[in-house]
Amino acid sequence: MDTTYFGRSFGVMVFKDSITSTILLKKYVKQETNLLYLEGLSEITRNGIHIQSVICDGRRGLLSILPNVPVQMCNFHQTAIVRRYLTKNPKMQASKELWELTLLLKCTDKESFLGGLNDWYSKWGGFLNEQRVDDKGKKRYVHKKLRSAYRSLKTNLPWLFTWYDNMDLNIPNTTNSIDGHFSDLKNKLRNHNGLTIERKKKFIDEFFKV
Repeated sequence: MDTTYFGRSFGVMVFKDSITSTILLKKYVKQETNLLYLEGLSEITRNGIHIQSVICDGRRGLLSILPNVPVQMCNFHQTAIVRRYLTKNPKMQASKELWELTLLLKCTDKESFLGGLNDWYSKWGGFLNEQRVDDKGKKRYVHKKLRSAYRSLKTNLPWLFTWYDNMDLNIPNTTNSIDGHFSDLKNKLRNHNGLTIERKKKFIDEFFKV
């Protein structure tokens, strides 16, 4: 499940079956919220569909409140979070090594990634926790962005390898399938610039055919 936007207050939230590639539900939203995702999952359940797992991005608070089913955080979104903190070409050696490890996330197994992350911290933990006193006499961490990138990986670890812990369910480790729909939709809409919101909705309805 994921949401894409066509302007600041016009979004489309989509729930897709990763096994059959069927679009299960589509909702027009002004803002992507955790409550709307929960309502969507409830509606799908009421329609008689059994939810065996959920694949989503890591928006704040969502992962921990989803139904009692295996939840996989999109590894692509996790990589994007780390990239925002470190950039694609970090300058510090510690950042370079954490970024290189993050790039392996989508193609490695759980034990290898955990081992790599633990090794990274063993090597760079002291550097990560360096502090200095600012002009007001308060201690501040020196490498704030690096800390944020590492903390993001550590915080989301329980949901990054759900696919690995439940191989019998054949859970994708990214939302790439639904993101592909979004890219295709936006490319098609670019050929129809100037459509009103209502006409855009008709176009999107036909595209998803829900």
